[in-house]
Amino acid sequence: MRGGRHPLCEDRRVDPHAQPGPVAGAFAEQRAALERAMLSPLAARSWPARRRVAEPDCPLRSPLQRDRDRIVHSKAFRRLKHKTQVFVSPEGDHYRTRLTHTLEVTQIARTVARALRLNEDLTEAIGLGHDLGHPPFGHIGEGVLDACLRERFGADGFRHYEHSLRVVDVLERDGAGLNLGDDVRDGIARHSGRAPMPRTLEGRIVRIVDRIAYVNHDIDDALRAGAISEGDLPRAAIAVLGRSGPRRIDALVHDLVERSAQAGDIAQGDEAGAAMDDLRSWMFEHVYLGPPARAEHERIERVIRTLFDHYAGAPERIPDGGGAPDADLGRRVTDYIAGMTDRYCVRAFEQLTVPESFAA
Repeated sequence: MRGGRHPLCEDRRVDPHAQPGPVAGAFAEQRAALERAMLSPLAARSWPARRRVAEPDCPLRSPLQRDRDRIVHSKAFRRLKHKTQVFVSPEGDHYRTRLTHTLEVTQIARTVARALRLNEDLTEAIGLGHDLGHPPFGHIGEGVLDACLRERFGADGFRHYEHSLRVVDVLERDGAGLNLGDDVRDGIARHSGRAPMPRTLEGRIVRIVDRIAYVNHDIDDALRAGAISEGDLPRAAIAVLGRSGPRRIDALVHDLVERSAQAGDIAQGDEAGAAMDDLRSWMFEHVYLGPPARAEHERIERVIRTLFDHYAGAPERIPDGGGAPDADLGRRVTDYIAGMTDRYCVRAFEQLTVPESFAA
């Protein structure tokens, strides 16, 4: 046809947002009514969405479901499968990674939220996003990166929970961020015991469940690796919580739910909380900072310090400006290294230090 478009070329895309169907049209009102009827008065609500940049709601997802989906589809989330939980490059398929830890935390936290009639979608989104800012090589890598940043730039240092917020606010989507809701952002930034208390009960669930999960599954991994034996574990704590990981998690979850329901807040009982703290302290002494970890620490420190000094001295070599080219140099270097997986970090180190003739 001259002077116009052929009828078959007309744009006939379905636009469900402009013309929502009957299900989508009623979704938000029905779900909000269900929350009013089913959730505790103490629960956070899914509507209205409170974002730094306002945007239309999705017709078939609550704002918190949308946040969950954005986290799951992020690059940082996919990288968690190749980041250390406790053991660096373990020789076995059943050791935890940062991703499996994240999934375990989220699953347990949702169980607690459901039992207390709190908002499962908020709990899930915080759980899935809480460790997005962890650097390679777990807490050892976090400590080394923190020291590098302080020593070289006199900066405030590096904390993975603060960097998790930076990932979702600034680094994802090529600098646009995920534009998550304020309650999700608060729960991510405050999930660590070193941070202020989250403002929502859902965020406080993730904060405690994070410890419940990692203490018990790290014991499981340490036993599997032969780093400890069952007889080594502190007897008093085991007597209170149980001899197996599943029994201990079950005991801690039941205690958390019952005590929280009584307190109108997220709280552990004195006996269970003290037993968990004893297990955690023992793990730091014998596993996290024990001989096997110390043996790895020197090698990990060499890898990260070499990369940090290299990129700090040659910032033009930082790919894509480090993810946020307008940031100061210390932040750009930190952003880039913190985003690395363990294997990518080792590969980058080898490219700098191993002659090509040896690497072939």
